[in-house]
Amino acid sequence: MKIYQKEIDDGLEEVIRANASVAYCSVAESYTPSQDELPKIAKAESNEDQIDLYYLRSILVSTGWNKNDDVFDPSELWNARKTPEDKPFNFMHNEKDIIGHITGNMVVDFDGNEIEESTPEVPSEFNILTTSVIYTSWTEEEQKERMSKIVSEIKDGKWFVSMECLFPAFDYALIDSNGKTNVIPRNEASAFLTKHLRAYGGTGKYQNYQVGRLLRNLSFSGKGLVSKPANPRSIILEGNKFFDESKAHALEIHSIKEKEMSDNLNQQISDLQKELSEAKAANETLKSELVASKAADYEASIKELQTSLAAKIEEINILAEAKENYSTDMKKKEEEVMAMKNKMKDMEEELSMMKKKEAMMKRKAELEEAGLDSEEASATVSDFENSDDETFAKVVALMKKKAKYMKKEEDTTKAEVEVEDEEVDHTKASEKDLDSVEEPEDVSIAEAAEEDETESLRSVASDWLGSILRSTPKN
Repeated sequence: MKIYQKEIDDGLEEVIRANASVAYCSVAESYTPSQDELPKIAKAESNEDQIDLYYLRSILVSTGWNKNDDVFDPSELWNARKTPEDKPFNFMHNEKDIIGHITGNMVVDFDGNEIEESTPEVPSEFNILTTSVIYTSWTEEEQKERMSKIVSEIKDGKWFVSMECLFPAFDYALIDSNGKTNVIPRNEASAFLTKHLRAYGGTGKYQNYQVGRLLRNLSFSGKGLVSKPANPRSIILEGNKFFDESKAHALEIHSIKEKEMSDNLNQQISDLQKELSEAKAANETLKSELVASKAADYEASIKELQTSLAAKIEEINILAEAKENYSTDMKKKEEEVMAMKNKMKDMEEELSMMKKKEAMMKRKAELEEAGLDSEEASATVSDFENSDDETFAKVVALMKKKAKYMKKEEDTTKAEVEVEDEEVDHTKASEKDLDSVEEPEDVSIAEAAEEDETESLRSVASDWLGSILRSTPKN
């Protein structure tokens, strides 16, 4: 059975799943089938007067609204009328203790008269009568004595027949204070009514409605002989209130809770307007009578009607104002919810910007650690702003590797220069030779190499990243 979110919120999920069936009991009555009944109920003329069979019959269920607030619609019950056939008959609902079987069932009216299968219309009120047999002949003496005792007690009215009714779904049947019947489909919007059903711990009431469980897709099974019902209320023999879905008003709602106040106000206004119309009609009648009678005789009645009319108009105005205030409050709440959603969106965007800024600062720090100065690191971060962390980590690793290589080259160049300086004999250089030497530029080889290599590295990394991004699909 499908469980709706509102029923889960109300803590009813387990109890609904555990109560997807109902058991009904009736007194087990012994009887001797007549010649006419045998073909219809026992389904075999040769079954007459079998000495090893004990015959039972009982009313299984009746149409209508029973005392447990379970509702059996005539159409639903008619479709399920043959489901008890060919089911085992056990002792105390013990599936391993089979003592007989169901021989048949028939539809009868409340006077016990059979309703023919060929009836053109489904009757509004009827019972399902089931018949069964108990096996009285057993090889074991102990079992034979046991069944003999049970048969004797059945004759004294000490045993009941219980049939379990399975149903995979249900809707809601409602009766208002005026006796008007309604049917509401069970869905997400109406599921809050489940907690009001008596079957699930409710009172069976909601506002001014009596609420019942309208069982769907019925199937009867598991008939058992029981000494007494587990729940005395489940003995349903008679007294069901009439209920016929075809004569009920079908309601389709999105949420009764959201509309109940507005609906009540509308109903009150409608009732008052009706009373006002009646009062006006009565007033007109009195005015007509004044033509043929003395005005003094009707003056008091006219004043009374005018006073009543003014009071009704005032009451209508108060209710209309209340309805308008209710609509205004609902609109205000909707605006507050929208404002909260916009504020949350702004906060999420601000948080996203903060996280992005933090990530950019972290990347810059990694580039500075790899050997780039602050300005160069900022420019590189900007170039790779749209790359993911894995790709950027490869760029940083590449720059660190290149910086290490440049450092090694710089150290090698310095070493070579020092060796050349040692090989020159400065003591033998003349003053003329010193004057002819040109002054070197004030830029070291290492600095020039670093500037050229950094620009080259950024260019290579940018080209490399572009090739990756072109070949990798975006998220």
